[in-house]
Amino acid sequence: QVQFVESGGGLVQPGGSLRLSCVVSGFTVEDHAIGWFRQAPGKGREGVSSIDNGPGYTYYKDPVKGRFTISKDVARNTVYLQMNNLKPEDTAVYFCAGSEDIIWSLDSNDYHYWGQGTQVTVSS
Repeated sequence: QVQFVESGGGLVQPGGSLRLSCVVSGFTVEDHAIGWFRQAPGKGREGVSSIDNGPGYTYYKDPVKGRFTISKDVARNTVYLQMNNLKPEDTAVYFCAGSEDIIWSLDSNDYHYWGQGTQVTVSS
């Protein structure tokens, strides 16, 4: 059974940092594309970052470039999203997802497996 379990969300002040974790079972992060997505209240789900199904090339949505870093730990079968210099507009539920058949993508339609999400709130 494939499972994606996110953790690490919480309440943080603007300018603060959080590291999200996505522990995966039944599916290997080493050779599959993994994405991080977020959904703010009243908005659609948007791709934030993706790491590819091979050497670990990374991709980011423009608003988070230079602030967020995606990485994977193959031994732990876990993907991380380090988020620095957080802004109120980063407030959302964050999801990780895995795809069976792409190299990388920021399009949620390309992903087959999803976690339940973790809430990130950036507020003073």
